[in-house]
Amino acid sequence: MPKAAQVLAALKRDGWGQIRQRGSHRRLVKGPLKRTWAFHDGIELATVQMTQVAKQFGYTLEALRRLL
Repeated sequence: MPKAAQVLAALKRDGWGQIRQRGSHRRLVKGPLKRTWAFHDGIELATVQMTQVAKQFGYTLEALRRLL
């Protein structure tokens, strides 16, 4: 299971940029899309959380896993 920091780094490599942070909540932007990342870096993301992140950021689970 990947850690939240690994998934966040993969999203940033794919063009998402961080515009602000408040605690563990990070605001990411890619073009006109804005999303909130609300995971602590050391947390392992299980399949359920990975599916939620993929859906929130506009990926399929398989596409998100390929970014890692």
